[in-house]
Amino acid sequence: MSSRIGDVPPAASTGIVVLDGVGLGVEDVVRLADGAARPVPGTDAMKRVEEVWDVARQIAATGRVYGRSTGVGANRNEAVPTEAAADHGLRLLRSHAGAIGAELPARQVRAMLAVRANQLLAGGAGLRPGVVTALCEALENGAHPVINEFGSVGTGDIAALAQMGLALAGEHEWIGPATTAAGSASRGWSVAGAPEPQALDNNDALALISSNALTLGQAALALHELRGLIAATQVVAALSLHAVDGSHEAYAAPVHAARPHRGSVEVARRMRELIGSAARPTPPLGRIQDPYGFRCLPQIHGPALDAADALEGVLAIEINAAAENPLISPEDLTAYHHGGFYQAQLALALDHFRLAVTQVARLSTSRLSTLNEPAFTRLRPFLADHEPAASGVMILEYAAGAALGDLRAFSAPASLGHAVLSRGVEEQASFASLAARQTLRACDAYRLVVGCELVAAVRALRQRDLRPDPDLPAGRALELAESVLDDDSADRPLTDDVTAAAALLDRFTEIWRGSAA
Repeated sequence: MSSRIGDVPPAASTGIVVLDGVGLGVEDVVRLADGAARPVPGTDAMKRVEEVWDVARQIAATGRVYGRSTGVGANRNEAVPTEAAADHGLRLLRSHAGAIGAELPARQVRAMLAVRANQLLAGGAGLRPGVVTALCEALENGAHPVINEFGSVGTGDIAALAQMGLALAGEHEWIGPATTAAGSASRGWSVAGAPEPQALDNNDALALISSNALTLGQAALALHELRGLIAATQVVAALSLHAVDGSHEAYAAPVHAARPHRGSVEVARRMRELIGSAARPTPPLGRIQDPYGFRCLPQIHGPALDAADALEGVLAIEINAAAENPLISPEDLTAYHHGGFYQAQLALALDHFRLAVTQVARLSTSRLSTLNEPAFTRLRPFLADHEPAASGVMILEYAAGAALGDLRAFSAPASLGHAVLSRGVEEQASFASLAARQTLRACDAYRLVVGCELVAAVRALRQRDLRPDPDLPAGRALELAESVLDDDSADRPLTDDVTAAAALLDRFTEIWRGSAA
């Protein structure tokens, strides 16, 4: 389930994703972001976009509609004269396209384009249908606008989306698809793959930028990757369990039937499949029970699965929502002004997920410590070789602890943030945007923590000459790891080993997924 990092050329597309404002899922967003599918607007959804566009123009021509016939924010009571209406939309985009910081990777921008196109097809924005077509064309052709990192506080990604809007209008840079093996791409206001400029006006501008599409796209990418990494961590834990002659009792079906939290039950079931354990395993003859890193694994991994499911539930609603302010209702011929852009639920779900993920990573460092203990492995301290006072994998505990420190910092609740903006009119902020960025940043730190455990687990199994049954998922995982990781136990730098192990986790995810087959 873990996502690929590199951009995929449009020619690699292997399917379609229908955008209809109803059924787009997290995996669909990832496929579109990766260039693994092309978007196709749903026919009925496009008809609704056309209908709502007509209604929106009628409403704006005869009444006061926020952002169309008025200013925005603290300027909401300032009317826009009819003769200035056409230029008002472009001025709004120009003034709000002030995102700052680093340029975002193509993958994140493509996720934003996919989410925004789908939301517009939910049929509440009331902007010209050509915008939807243009967004889909950019996705299909591999072009994306230049978008900078900072500009949102969780009440709408207006700065990033204004940059996107200006690009659609022909006034902001696009980056075209990679055209060489080195991956270089052209950039400018007009590049190969970019759609023809759109004639945007007051009926399009606010309707286009009233969304959290960037935050939602980033959240979808982060959820996808971390789900995969959590799954891979179970496979690594299964190898560590084998390396220390761990007990299977902690994963026994009766234990989890007696305390049936859904996530914990699922984790215990998967562990039994990974290691080939019976539902009611025989108690071990040795130690009575294992350290928490093994014994409490279902109780710590389980909440992370539950948190992932909760986050996915929020995303399933938001990426298919017509949350623009105002909402144009063709049935009522009315523009409803509201606060549906406020992302409290998403911010809280992301914060919850990161906290749960950090618990899982911390448990990995606990298992790493156990692997360094002769009492559990019957080997030398730190899995060292025969040389006097050899350090073995001692440094991995420090390295994993450092990466875990970053992960712990990223898990600080973004939703505790506060801001009063636009002359006090907007007196609260969810900071869901920060929560999404921190969740994305957590991916690399988490991957390195578990990579350290994998290096130690494989070394312990090699030194003990232990091999899980090759027909079991854990056995297949060890064979894969041994084909990649260096078998030299002498004191040496382990940087490359951890890098290789961290990269292997994506393939471990596939082993985990296959364990349910």
